[in-house]
Amino acid sequence: MKKRLTVWTKLAFGAGDLGPAVLTAINGFFLLEFLVNVAGLRPGPAGTIFLVTKIWDAVNDPLMGWLTDRTVSRWGRRRPWLLFGAVPFGLAFWLHWIVPPLDATGLFWYYLVVAILVDTALTVVGVPYTALTPELTGDYDERTSLNTYRFGFSILGGVLAAFFHNQIVAAYAPDRAFGAAVSVGIWAVLSVLGLWWTFAGTRGYAENTPSKSDQPEVGFFEGMRQAFANRAFRLVTLTYLGAWLTIQLVQGNLFIYARDWLGMPDQDFGFVLLALQFTAFLAMLVWARVSARIGKRKVYLIGASLFAVTLIGLGLLPRGATTALYALAVLGGVGVAVGYLVPWSMLPDVIDQDELEHGHRREGLFYAFFVFLQKIGLSLGLFASGWLLDLAGYLRVTPGEAVPTQPESVLLVLKILVGPAGAVILLLSLWAVWRYPITREKHAEIRAALAKRAHGEEQGASSEA
Repeated sequence: MKKRLTVWTKLAFGAGDLGPAVLTAINGFFLLEFLVNVAGLRPGPAGTIFLVTKIWDAVNDPLMGWLTDRTVSRWGRRRPWLLFGAVPFGLAFWLHWIVPPLDATGLFWYYLVVAILVDTALTVVGVPYTALTPELTGDYDERTSLNTYRFGFSILGGVLAAFFHNQIVAAYAPDRAFGAAVSVGIWAVLSVLGLWWTFAGTRGYAENTPSKSDQPEVGFFEGMRQAFANRAFRLVTLTYLGAWLTIQLVQGNLFIYARDWLGMPDQDFGFVLLALQFTAFLAMLVWARVSARIGKRKVYLIGASLFAVTLIGLGLLPRGATTALYALAVLGGVGVAVGYLVPWSMLPDVIDQDELEHGHRREGLFYAFFVFLQKIGLSLGLFASGWLLDLAGYLRVTPGEAVPTQPESVLLVLKILVGPAGAVILLLSLWAVWRYPITREKHAEIRAALAKRAHGEEQGASSEA
């Protein structure tokens, strides 16, 4: 009989993604515009900040996963990181939205240092949080259910944060810097509380460290080599990278695109986010049920194809077509939902396969790389967008003055970034998920083999005793 998690446990687990989702949503939709038009950086240097942090991420994300796999405490391997990392995460998030009284050079270095602190804090809480998934349940469909709760908090929290952030900043205009500090301060506190709820609500499920295997422990670099030798892991990695990079590319430019190309007022943009993200939330509930019938792979193929159609539509919208933007936001939400749900639901199955092949549970290592992909998607999207807009001649907004009319070169770049560029990247993920080998039937075989091995080890231990 399948072991079901309680609704309370699923809710508690889901709450842990509120903080990372709020950070991703607010930073993804508004941070580039904030750094350029409020803090006063040029788009190119602003984008460079996010690329530089990825050099550090390439080290700290997998290292953090390796550390959590080896953490021993009375709270388990993952939960103590959530308890003690929550406050530094909230504080670093808030500092990223402060405008200190510095010149352009000082501001660049301030935001670079803070960006590194934010990414480090996100690693400290994000890697152990995501690695809880396979420790809470081993069931194929229950894992999809668990991720549905997680991304319910993620999508709803993200859209509410982005919507109210936009409204709060607009309410404090022309002092948008103060409005941003107030808004992010509120969401930072809620993010800390969400992580603490996960710590408390998963008690009794994730305290135990898995028993040691007869296989010798491998080092960090050998573990990474073995992980990337896994074909299923490479394919699910390409699937997630393609989906997430596309989402972040659109997020990072949609606000500027809606204002500068379509002529949408700033305060109306929040309603576009509501249409997009609430549709994604409802679609995710439907996709989770459909996945139980036709499998994760087919669900992704259908949903990502709808998302690609949406992006092509965005690239073709004529100037002033704000009503059509709402319609495309609804259609896009249906497709975006699979980008959130499916790759994260596939990853625990890959970890089971890895355990069968190598004899070790290495959730931290695998999830660390996914968190790295999550952050690199956001950062590469903002880096590419910043420099492309800078090279195209983007005109910064002067506080208290009318929004300038952008040159045609900038408008063309915006239409490409929110449209066909993302659609092309999605083709990579569609190819990868088409070749993904772990079906429900294959996963059942893997779990049966793991159970047989564990039973044999138990009998061997009993005979030795």
